[in-house]
Amino acid sequence: MQLLLPLVIGAAATWIITPLVIQIALWFRLVDDPKIRYHPAHTHKGIVPRAGGLALLVGFLASVILFLPITKLILGVIVGSVLLVIVGLADDKQDVNPYLRLLTNAVAALVVVGVGAGIPYITNPLGGILRLDAWRVSFTFFGQHSVLPIADLFAFLWIMWTMNIVGWSAGVDGQMPGFVAISAFILGLLSLRFSLSDPSQLVVTVLAFIVSGAFLGFLPWNFYPQKIMPGYGGKTLAGFLLGLLGILSYGKLGTALLVLGVPMIDAAYTLIRRLGKKKSPVLADRGHLHHRLLDLGWGKRRVALFYWGVSAILGAIALSVTSAQKVFTLLLLAVGVGGFFVWVNFFTQFSKPQDPDSG
Repeated sequence: MQLLLPLVIGAAATWIITPLVIQIALWFRLVDDPKIRYHPAHTHKGIVPRAGGLALLVGFLASVILFLPITKLILGVIVGSVLLVIVGLADDKQDVNPYLRLLTNAVAALVVVGVGAGIPYITNPLGGILRLDAWRVSFTFFGQHSVLPIADLFAFLWIMWTMNIVGWSAGVDGQMPGFVAISAFILGLLSLRFSLSDPSQLVVTVLAFIVSGAFLGFLPWNFYPQKIMPGYGGKTLAGFLLGLLGILSYGKLGTALLVLGVPMIDAAYTLIRRLGKKKSPVLADRGHLHHRLLDLGWGKRRVALFYWGVSAILGAIALSVTSAQKVFTLLLLAVGVGGFFVWVNFFTQFSKPQDPDSG
């Protein structure tokens, strides 16, 4: 029960601070008005405060300061998180160039990789381990340092990927904070399993529960009808922290891949679709899975609950199966989602019309 206290404090801090952030967003016009700021992926109507990233950051940091030692790694996490939310708030005020946002994401990822968040190995589903830390470059600069080019590159790409795919699955009220809270909790349970043999994993467990709590506390304000949106800062913060947890929880990227299976596969199909149409992969459109579900007449509550339920089911599976079984499950999920997209593209005319803003 003591390990759940960081989760409770993180949730309480975010829940308490969010009404104040809503007022700040309204005061400084950090709002989303579809009539002024058209965005093809938006699903809401009316003026909605943004700046949810600030509330999430405050709740996250409050619990981190209370429950975690400020090591080099934790300091890197704090610096990266603050940077992402600052740029997110700027985007909430006035749209920031997507390539500049991508550059900011890269800087945040480099910060945590630079303080030690590398991927030393990947479990081979066919057996054995693929070592990524065999190539080491050492140098002296105010002390002895080492760089692991392959391990660090994999970590950088992984964090960049999760920042983008989580952001792409945040289009419906309550959708993103729900599955992020579930995913972080699952990764916390995974690291707790390894803490018996490696006590240092308890720090990762606490960090995961803090992330879960912060997003859980934001959920009541973001669920339909949303009182505040996570904004770009909230979305990238979620992907940044989940990507990092996937690395720190004993490098179990397979578990993170599976628990984030739907957003991951949706993002992969999105990239293929955009590149196939010779469009920029970072320019938004209305072709994500949640858009398709809305087009079929699903309400926003139903879409959010669908994402939560699938994340919880996949998380439970990920904690109880082997690496090979995780890959098999992910492939089945990819085929299922791909089949759904094909069905929607060719047979939408046989479906009922969308239930507008039904929730």
